[in-house]
Amino acid sequence: MKPILLLDESLKVEVFYACEDHDLADNICLKMTEDCVESERLLRNEESHLYITAAQARALAEALLAAVEKSGG
Repeated sequence: MKPILLLDESLKVEVFYACEDHDLADNICLKMTEDCVESERLLRNEESHLYITAAQARALAEALLAAVEKSGG
């Protein structure tokens, strides 16, 4: 999947199935990479990984889609 660029393209978000973790419940990865000066960072590191379960990923996707619908997009 193509990375999602946010915050004037200083934050790159990638979402993927971590197949090496197929045996774990939290095998959906949100990889966030920031390309900005340290004082403007949202995250502590330039790159962070957040692993979530399929149910959490589905809930996040549904919440995003509901917000899109409400925004008229």
